[in-house]
Amino acid sequence: MQQIEHIGIAVKSLKDSNELYKKLLGEAHYKIEEVASEGVNTSFFKVGPNKIELLEATREDSPIAKFIEKRGEGIHHIAFAVDDIRAEMKRLEAEGFRLLNKEPKRGADNKLVCFIHPKSANGVLVELCQEILAEKYNEQE
Repeated sequence: MQQIEHIGIAVKSLKDSNELYKKLLGEAHYKIEEVASEGVNTSFFKVGPNKIELLEATREDSPIAKFIEKRGEGIHHIAFAVDDIRAEMKRLEAEGFRLLNKEPKRGADNKLVCFIHPKSANGVLVELCQEILAEKYNEQE
């Protein structure tokens, strides 16, 4: 793993939270993106070399809607940048971690992503993120 890539925060209102984080961080978000497959809208803020990702549910059955219903708004996950997501998934499975998906999937911010179940990481939802390079992504498809 290279570094913390971003911290994901579940929010009820992206509009309200964008204003709050703009005041907190002193800068506006740099991107809003929908990830329809996960039922979420995301907004990204740059904080030094890292990012904050705000996540707002777009449908009631999305993982973010369920998270907020159970726990309220707050930190949802921590994401780590990796060079080779498939190799890292294999390594972590061999170490006994439970992955939430068998293959990486396309996430926000031009990333391939995979999540590690919180029960195998002391209650923390961990996300692996690999930058999608067009030629690399097409080879792996």
